[in-house]
Amino acid sequence: MRFQLFALAAAAFAVPVHASEIENLRSLDIAVSGSIGQHCAMGGIPDMDFGNLERRGLGIETHVAFDCNIPFNMTITGAKGALTHTKMPHGQGPYGGALPYSLAVKMPVRHPATQVVSRSFNSRQLQGGGVISSNGGIATDGMVLSVELGMPSGEAGLLAGEYSETITISVSPI
Repeated sequence: MRFQLFALAAAAFAVPVHASEIENLRSLDIAVSGSIGQHCAMGGIPDMDFGNLERRGLGIETHVAFDCNIPFNMTITGAKGALTHTKMPHGQGPYGGALPYSLAVKMPVRHPATQVVSRSFNSRQLQGGGVISSNGGIATDGMVLSVELGMPSGEAGLLAGEYSETITISVSPI
């Protein structure tokens, strides 16, 4: 009895298709859609400690995790435009208080083929902000940052003490 009741209910909701309803149909469009949110993520970058700044030719290179699923611009800004003495950024007497540097970025981007985008900036350029474009590509394989120190600003070298600079990297979609 139960099975017969179910069969009767199913038959009541079934709607037969008549040939006249599909007679002239030659194509059918079905809208299919979805979305994926934009994201850009960057891994942590450890502080770069050069130690004794009296040594020449100092440089540090580090790989940074970076993934961005949209084309982007990356802006790099240096707060002071040099590694500067924490108390006397202009130096004292013949001793300078600023040590310029250069920063280079190299990253693979996909368009769908992989290309390498690279730019180099000196520390003065970074005060105004240096921009790197993905040129319409996306980044999935990280990037390499390189910082190389330049020559001291004073005629007698650098003033003794601690030196620092803050570099900010920001990413925006294009």
